[in-house]
Amino acid sequence: MRYTVILEQESDGGYVASVPALPGCVSQGDNRDEAMANIREAIELYVEDCRETGDPVPTEAGKEFVEVEAA
Repeated sequence: MRYTVILEQESDGGYVASVPALPGCVSQGDNRDEAMANIREAIELYVEDCRETGDPVPTEAGKEFVEVEAA
């Protein structure tokens, strides 16, 4: 599964990561790598919880991603 992660740097240098498709799925870290590792774990737990409770797992159907090189 693929989810969009919004990563925002805090004024203290830490990062907050959130997943718009998964309401309430938010994590943080002291640096970018830590925040990304933490949000990955939060996503896995969110999806696992959905499956265990029989709720549908949210998807990002209809989104497309474009990669470009900027000079």
